[in-house]
Amino acid sequence: MRSALRARRALVFRSLHERNFRLFFLGHAVSVTGTWMQRVGQDWLVLELTDSAVAVGIATALQFLPMLLFGMLGGVTVDRVDRRRLLLGTQALSAVLAALLATLALTEAIDLWMIYAIASALGMVTVFDVPARQVFLTDMVPPEDYVNAQALNSTVHNAGRLVGPAIAGLLIVGVGTGATFLVNALSFVAVIIALLRIDTSRLRGLAPTVRAAGQVRAGFRYVWADADLRACMFLVAIVALFGQNFRVVLPVLARDTFGEGAQAYGLLTSALGVGAVLGALAAASRQRSSARSLLYWTIAFGAVNLFAAAVPSLGIALVAMVAVGIANITFNTLGRTLLQLRAEPGMQGRVMALHGMVFLGSTPFGAPLLGWVCEQWGARAGFLVAGATALLAAIPFIGRLGFRAETRSREEPA
Repeated sequence: MRSALRARRALVFRSLHERNFRLFFLGHAVSVTGTWMQRVGQDWLVLELTDSAVAVGIATALQFLPMLLFGMLGGVTVDRVDRRRLLLGTQALSAVLAALLATLALTEAIDLWMIYAIASALGMVTVFDVPARQVFLTDMVPPEDYVNAQALNSTVHNAGRLVGPAIAGLLIVGVGTGATFLVNALSFVAVIIALLRIDTSRLRGLAPTVRAAGQVRAGFRYVWADADLRACMFLVAIVALFGQNFRVVLPVLARDTFGEGAQAYGLLTSALGVGAVLGALAAASRQRSSARSLLYWTIAFGAVNLFAAAVPSLGIALVAMVAVGIANITFNTLGRTLLQLRAEPGMQGRVMALHGMVFLGSTPFGAPLLGWVCEQWGARAGFLVAGATALLAAIPFIGRLGFRAETRSREEPA
């Protein structure tokens, strides 16, 4: 029994045997906790200043609008430059923006337009940071561990979602929202140190793509020409647009539906994180990924959102959020892995940037839309929209979507 447990544990955490990935994993674990604290702090601060779910949606949208507009530029940049150095720059800029937001909030000089401006600036950093982080994972581990590395990275991200919002809720009640921004600014030190300590001689990435005209258009054509990539992008786009605006729906659920405050919002977000961690750990034990599995988890995501729409109390809502978190993170991990496995190495930056455009770039539309839905009919309507659209998106592919993503060998750098 013990030997079976050890074998299972070794399978789940196998990517951590790579020193570079282990360093990045630990640094990211610290940083992402601060990131989730800032997200909760920002949402609550906007709600306090405006008493408007639409304003919360606009602040979230502004943070992701640059990804929609300039995402492929970020992808081309990732294919052309040293990804580790690019990440060092994006993490440092994110720390500066968090420190600025903390200063304004702690000195009570904050106004709504300032939050909007900083959210937009952070969005520009995200244009380069998101595809760089996704592709950098494939530089640190072999192809057979892509699923595992993605799942472990998601585990860290969602462990931060579990811990960060709960701490943020306590800090907001006890100190104020400014403290959440300050902690986030300090948390970036960990991932910067990790990136500086990485052994570049052991990275597996190919030599950067030579600059040439038409590389952005080539990225779009590459994805459009592959029916499997198109199908995966479509499902990701629908779920992202209508189903993943939790930062808009959950504060309204806590305050208006259940009559609670910031602490309840933190608990709901943490419950989502618990489910996401459980889902990510389960995904980490997988050794292969298929589009059929992605379809199944699209359906599961739709079903659990419909369940969340019907919960009668905060306690059951927390259970529902665990289920939503499991389905959400498993869907996201499978989607990213399928795209990485099918994309040629020289196209990975652009493919993952396009993924970022539909995954994060849909937020400028989805967040205000869901904010309006929640203002008109309540948070339960937000979950109904999420569940129904996911199920409808899955219908055209039932019985048709069944390609298998095979691992492939990557060429070693010259």
